[in-house]
Amino acid sequence: MSRPVAITGIGPVTALGIGIDPLWDALKDGRSGIRRLESFDGSNWGCPFAGELPADEFSIRKIVPKHYRKATKVMCRDVELAVAAALAATVDAGLVTAGCGEGDITIPPPRMGCHIGAGLIAADVNELGAALVTSRDDNGDFDLHHWGREGIENLTPLWLLKYLPNMLACHVTIVHDCQGPSNTITCWESSATLSLAESMRVIQRGAADACLTGGVESRLNVLATWRQQCAGRVVAATSDDDPANLVRPFADDAAGTVLGEGGGILVLESVEHAAARGATIKAIVSGLACTQSIEDNVLTAASAEAIGDAISLALAQANLNASDIDAVVPMGLGIVGIDAGESGGLRAALGAHADTLPRILITPATGNCCAGHGGVQLAVAAQCLATQRLPGTPTSLSHVLVITASQGGQNTATILSKGPSS
Repeated sequence: MSRPVAITGIGPVTALGIGIDPLWDALKDGRSGIRRLESFDGSNWGCPFAGELPADEFSIRKIVPKHYRKATKVMCRDVELAVAAALAATVDAGLVTAGCGEGDITIPPPRMGCHIGAGLIAADVNELGAALVTSRDDNGDFDLHHWGREGIENLTPLWLLKYLPNMLACHVTIVHDCQGPSNTITCWESSATLSLAESMRVIQRGAADACLTGGVESRLNVLATWRQQCAGRVVAATSDDDPANLVRPFADDAAGTVLGEGGGILVLESVEHAAARGATIKAIVSGLACTQSIEDNVLTAASAEAIGDAISLALAQANLNASDIDAVVPMGLGIVGIDAGESGGLRAALGAHADTLPRILITPATGNCCAGHGGVQLAVAAQCLATQRLPGTPTSLSHVLVITASQGGQNTATILSKGPSS
């Protein structure tokens, strides 16, 4: 691979907290962040639980620079979480940017890119409803014609800017003054790893020295949660169930997944640039490949053949054999058809070695963070290599495989390798 790239900063944001430490500690202890929904009343929903970041642990106004606080008025939840994750990643990487640290800027802004995966952002129901009720006819029914002529004027002029998927990368680039190439990927759970691929190519072709990359999403609002639950991809549960045991990846009695919010932003740099500034290299991206599953219903099933092809392509790019992989971080959503596709793909590409590999399962602790989930997976894999530990267990790790088999059918296989200081 020309101009090798490295991960030098990791910034996950999940129900367990901001940054790698609370997530890592929970994985070591076997704790889950899945709990009863607080952002709205979900008691009558099919699943009243989610991986939700507690409100008392997060304030976007405390995260952004003082001069940027007015902009928080046009940030939806997804944007807020992305800004928090980007800050955690830049701090972890030891960078000084326009929005982080003191002293001279570490990387010239034109040499810093940004690629962030995002999802379908749902409008705030209270905000939208307050405008919709102004467009009723004489019978009290909603009048679409009145809404188009006059009612829509009751939304704030900048209302739409809160809900465009590219707003995550937009705000992050403004806060940290990233003037290099920027893009947004929207491919369900594969969004974050596909964004990593975009950042990698940008750095390899010399268009940037570093990028903020990854993905973030929150579907914990009435509209998005309703869509997810009605599509049958979330565990059906009652208030009496134990939320910590709802998601059971690869289990015979797996019943589905649970929504989570958050994701992960990483700092990706060329190895030469990271070494020149004395950065700690947490992991090197040695292989990355993408494929597409074609199933009757990619929302609940994944192709073992397509996933296996992605893994094989990543191995070839990294010039590794199946036996060189020391651990795997799968999606492990608890959706039977997708879990089966992952297991089948691992066996197709790695043979019998797949059955002996340690699997690092994240979803039972965080819920499914959708477009941000791959970012969480990558952050944990990098932490494993940097610390030479599986969560709670010291070990020797050279190469960790991360696979995403998204509910949209996009698959990625990423191989992270041990850095020189690990």
